[in-house]
Amino acid sequence: MSKKIFVVDTNVILSDPKAIFNFEENDIVIPLVVVEELDKFKKDMNQIGLAARAFARYIDSIRKRGSLLKGVQLKEGGSIRIDLASKVDLPALDLGGSHADNIILSSAYRVTKENPNVPVVLVSKDINMRIKADALGIQAETYKNETINFTSLHKGFEPLEIAGEVIDRIHQMKKLPLDDALAAPFQKGFANQFFLLKDAANEQHQSIVRIDPFDKAAVPLKQYKSVWGISARNVGQKMALDLLLDDRVKLVSLMGMAGTGKTLLAIAAGLVKCLEEGVYTRMLVARPIYPMGRDIGYLPGTVNEKLKPWMQPVFDNLEYLLAGYDSTNFGKMNDLLNSGIIEVEALTYIRGRSIPEQFIIVDEAQNLTPHEVKTIVSRVGENTKIVLTGDPFQIDNPYMNESNNGLSYIVDKFKEFDLAGHIILEKGERSALANAAAELL
Repeated sequence: MSKKIFVVDTNVILSDPKAIFNFEENDIVIPLVVVEELDKFKKDMNQIGLAARAFARYIDSIRKRGSLLKGVQLKEGGSIRIDLASKVDLPALDLGGSHADNIILSSAYRVTKENPNVPVVLVSKDINMRIKADALGIQAETYKNETINFTSLHKGFEPLEIAGEVIDRIHQMKKLPLDDALAAPFQKGFANQFFLLKDAANEQHQSIVRIDPFDKAAVPLKQYKSVWGISARNVGQKMALDLLLDDRVKLVSLMGMAGTGKTLLAIAAGLVKCLEEGVYTRMLVARPIYPMGRDIGYLPGTVNEKLKPWMQPVFDNLEYLLAGYDSTNFGKMNDLLNSGIIEVEALTYIRGRSIPEQFIIVDEAQNLTPHEVKTIVSRVGENTKIVLTGDPFQIDNPYMNESNNGLSYIVDKFKEFDLAGHIILEKGERSALANAAAELL
């Protein structure tokens, strides 16, 4: 494979400060304006600020080994250098948009012209940046280290036509060891994957089994009549509850469009595990605050008052569940919040913590970058369960899509891990109108 030169955009580094170490034996060019843009973020007390500071540390350690102007060799085999481009020098002189973006484009354009025999690639997570690069004859790609093939993403279940005797055997014995000859069709499955079984000779003879990596067997779906006063309304929700209420499964990811019950099911399971069974000392519900693109510090009021607009969907679900379970309704919810048994936070405030003995729900996880998801999951302490919910087709972060967001990324990376389970919820249950809106609009 021929060596390439990669010109790296600011948004790549903000999403993954270690990106410069992921280009193998290829050379890396960082336009100086990228360093200047990162400098603007270094004081931010959020994930972007952490990324900017981390990159500064990495580049400073590299600087000590040689001249960044001439280029410094990396352990991975390539080199890294800073390009001093400070003005726009492109054929299309009247380009609008960000001046910094155009300087980066100018840098990539010049490097391309200076290296006619070496492939030069601009790496950016900004779609419009890649389009402009293409118009200028510059090869451009997204940051592929975080990108997965969403069309082939693990759904958490799959239909399987099988002999009726296998279905009968599983229900008679309550499990079918994976080393049993009859279990051959299940051996290709991932840990905690479900199979929707249908008798090849009788379509009415059906069942659902899960690959239990702890017992190394295919086991019948565990069904619950009621979980904190609510019941599963479809097969997807039944499978989700099986994973949510299994204490051995420490990471659960739930995907689905609005109204499929992702957050409601997760909160109901958390209430059961914290308040009824006492498995965890606290339920922590967190959401990223991406929709308006700014930190809650810009909003007036106390921290709780600032959080309320972002967290209202969580409070709505809590109020609904507690109202159905106890007549004290809203007062009961306030009591639980004040006691700390239930904690609702902006995601900004749980980063950096070590969190043991808790049931954590990260809602709207599709708005997180892979690096942010890694940061959050790596903070999980002993005997903690974390549930990630989201809709990969409703992303507010401008540099992400269904293939490179943190939720899709973690589903793909953890699909073979025994402690993780995943379900895509396909059927909306909010209302007939809500379902129609989700499908038609």
